[in-house]
Amino acid sequence: MPAYEYKVVPAPAKGTKAKGVKTPEARFANSIEILLNEMAAEGWEFQRAELLPSEERSGMMGSATNWRNVMVFRRSLAEDQPISEPETSRKEPAAPSPDFRHSEPQTPRLTAAAGDPEAPPEAEQVPGPGAAKMQADDGVEELSPVSGITAALKQRAAQKGDGGD
Repeated sequence: MPAYEYKVVPAPAKGTKAKGVKTPEARFANSIEILLNEMAAEGWEFQRAELLPSEERSGMMGSATNWRNVMVFRRSLAEDQPISEPETSRKEPAAPSPDFRHSEPQTPRLTAAAGDPEAPPEAEQVPGPGAAKMQADDGVEELSPVSGITAALKQRAAQKGDGGD
């Protein structure tokens, strides 16, 4: 059974301007699209958006419940791969392998997530990996697919066929 790690991030609160994106609704959708593509590029699969209560201090002695919109992502862990440490931890750079050979540096292709307003104009606009899958996904995880007709429905159909309604 595959193991997963999850990441929950705040949902965008306002729209992001982009060329050809005029309405507030389109700008908001653009913000969500950018976040989905960024997370997909890091290997995260979108699961769902949630509205959850957050109990927070209010004034000196009181507290208030604020509702927060968050987006839930997951990615599969390899069987021997431990759960990753939080991003705040520092990791030592890996030592080069003995096979390492110096060569001329190659200029990597400049790419940017499609619709990113901060991308340089010369950057190639590409969708993040998994973007097509996420666009087709309705966000509902099927746990036990129903196949065929249930016994109760068969019995009811048989009654209708006999005229026993």
